[in-house]
Amino acid sequence: MSEKLQKVLARVGLGSRRHMEEAISQGRVSINGRIAQLGERIEAGDELRVDGRPVPFTVEEETKRRVLIYYKPEGEICSRHDPEGRPSVFDRLPPLRGDRWVMVGRLDINSTGLLLFTNDGELANRLMHPSNEVEREYAVRVMGEVTPGIRQQLIDGVQLEDGPAKFESFFEVGGEGINRWYQVVVKEGRNREVRRLFESQGLRVSRLLRIRYGTVSLPRHLHTGRWMELDKEEIDGLTALVKLKPRTGTGLYGLAKRRAERMQDKPLPARRGGYLRQQRRDGNSKGDAYSDQGYEQEEV
Repeated sequence: MSEKLQKVLARVGLGSRRHMEEAISQGRVSINGRIAQLGERIEAGDELRVDGRPVPFTVEEETKRRVLIYYKPEGEICSRHDPEGRPSVFDRLPPLRGDRWVMVGRLDINSTGLLLFTNDGELANRLMHPSNEVEREYAVRVMGEVTPGIRQQLIDGVQLEDGPAKFESFFEVGGEGINRWYQVVVKEGRNREVRRLFESQGLRVSRLLRIRYGTVSLPRHLHTGRWMELDKEEIDGLTALVKLKPRTGTGLYGLAKRRAERMQDKPLPARRGGYLRQQRRDGNSKGDAYSDQGYEQEEV
């Protein structure tokens, strides 16, 4: 069974299909020792190289589509290698044979919460691309007064140095004094976008936790530095969100399945207001509700 070359390159995580098409047109890709042509197809057993380096791959029908949830702690970087020797979010992930984990989006070193990893580069690229407007939801503790006027301005949009930005939704969900918790949603993944939106109004973010990416929410009892793997139904929900076809042979298996079964934990459904609103309905609106609800919070 053959498959389009640019699709294979995107799926293994080397870049989007468009970027891979550019690499092919530039003569940087070879199949079985000859320069590949745009639109060419590749089969299992072919030798694939990019810039002279071998690229392990499998055709789509043979590849299990996998997605991990990882609870990033403070202090880990979102790169595979760091000249300063700081710990990486990739350090604790389960190994893949003949494949690689591709990170979906990034969090800065001081931010915590939900990261997604997949072995399907095409899925990762679609989830991150601004044109698909995939929602990212954050719990944010802010120092300073968020007036009704500031809230409305952040929803209407403000001008940042890299263009206009805004929150799709904005809810106050707890806290006391000058430290208040909010849940906000953005549809882009620009660098430090949430922090910069608040800073544009003279406010400082003291904690930032990603609690949802698309259809996947951070599990209530998942500890920092731990991961769990999504099942087929959850993965199919993500692929449908970005108009990818579901794939057979998808989801939990092997060591990841046994570990997930021991954890007995599933992602909670995404909902506006989230965990703090639930706690307020239960009559407890004071204190650090995210810690109370099972999140292990880190100081930024």
